Amino acid sequence: MSSHSPYLGTYIIGAYIIGDEILSGKRQDKHLSRVIETLGARGLSLSWAVYLGDEPARITAALQRSLATSDIVFSFGGIGATPDDFTRQSAAAALGVPIERHAGAVAEIEARFGDAAYPKRVLMADFPQGASLIPNPVNRVAGFSVGSHYFLPGFPEMAWPMMEWVLDTHYAQLFHQRDHAEASILVFDAGESQLIDLMNAVVNQFPDLKLFSLPKLDVRRTIELGVKGQASKVADAMNMICHGVSSAGFEWHALST
Repeated sequence: MSSHSPYLGTYIIGAYIIGDEILSGKRQDKHLSRVIETLGARGLSLSWAVYLGDEPARITAALQRSLATSDIVFSFGGIGATPDDFTRQSAAAALGVPIERHAGAVAEIEARFGDAAYPKRVLMADFPQGASLIPNPVNRVAGFSVGSHYFLPGFPEMAWPMMEWVLDTHYAQLFHQRDHAEASILVFDAGESQLIDLMNAVVNQFPDLKLFSLPKLDVRRTIELGVKGQASKVADAMNMICHGVSSAGFEWHALST
């Protein structure tokens, strides 16, 4: 995880997806693909993702590590008030602050549920001391943020619009600002071992780019080979890759990005 500042153009975005039901297979995770899609629509990208079970010590340790960075982090799940929800308490422990009832969150819950907010629903207004609210457009039970960490419900229909609100409210200045491009070719009937020397040469020539090699064994063996990074360098690196693959005697064709 990086300590780069998100306001200096070199920012990192990460995600925690929390819940035993994901790790046991009782529910299939839908958050990861949606996070990637939501960020991509704004010219942003996800740098890391971590799945965690409902284990307070493990959640606390993970949060301690990421809270020590400037990463922009979205956490999904575990912010309810049932005995198997530990994210609020783990965030407070990671920060070294107490849990306290947030007046604004209480007002939202009361506005939605009236007298039925008590005695249990109001427990979901207990956040780490100093937390800020993330509005919930579905049932007004807010999420919360501390620094650049944003804690959202596990329910997709609530969490996804809340994530979009965070991005559009706090990070619009980052949208479509990165000088980034990705390009690749599909190489036919080659093994990765036959292209390793070429790959190493590309990495040495363009150390700021990320090279990727994605083999697939189907009716015909193929490798998607490409690079991503600064747009002005991607084109030069792809020229080198195409020339090298042709020189090695392998058929290829370009893939649209």
